[in-house]
Amino acid sequence: MPEPLHIAFLLFPDVTQLDLTGPAQVLSRMGNVTLDLVAKTRDPVRTDALFDLHPTATFAEVPRADILCVPGGFGTVAAMEDADTLDWLRQVAAEATWVTSVCTGSLLLGAAGLLRGYRSACHWGSREQLAWFGAEPVAERVVFDRNRVSGGGVTAGIDFALALTAAIRGEDHARFVQLSLEYDPAPPFDSGSPERAGAETVARYRAMAEKFAPGRAETVKGIAERLGF
Repeated sequence: MPEPLHIAFLLFPDVTQLDLTGPAQVLSRMGNVTLDLVAKTRDPVRTDALFDLHPTATFAEVPRADILCVPGGFGTVAAMEDADTLDWLRQVAAEATWVTSVCTGSLLLGAAGLLRGYRSACHWGSREQLAWFGAEPVAERVVFDRNRVSGGGVTAGIDFALALTAAIRGEDHARFVQLSLEYDPAPPFDSGSPERAGAETVARYRAMAEKFAPGRAETVKGIAERLGF
């Protein structure tokens, strides 16, 4: 029987659900795992995909975990300004074996003071904001730095989770999980990065991001300054 593991995913309004559900699907197959979706309350939480996820526990009910995982999404800005959320992240990270994130979840770890001096991935559209929290932005799909592990934007969460599975349960088990999920990506378009998507598509994305989160970069920078970074 493999060593038991307790995995805690932070859940907050307007989370990008695939940031959470992709890694959760992979990590749940490590064997002998307890997995919690942790939020301030047990009320349903609306995701950016317009459906709800249901927390399995509250902050008070999960004071520690072996693996802490923080997803991203447009809701990260509000979460970064929530003292209870930042306090819970610091509390769990203090004893966690692995402190991890996907997409802009790394900015939340940064706001909690948990990435100062660490290399980290993030969604390409927000990656450079990591520097405001004392982290080193890295343009890679998965980044390991000591016990901090981060995935890039959204779908990178699956790669992140497979890499973490290999680090914990071994490469053979990670390969088995990848096969069991038939994770054999062959995207129909070569537009998954700003370098290949073309200027028009990148501009369209930036306009969409500004529409749904106007002034987001300036807000994040202001949060970093208020938190003393």
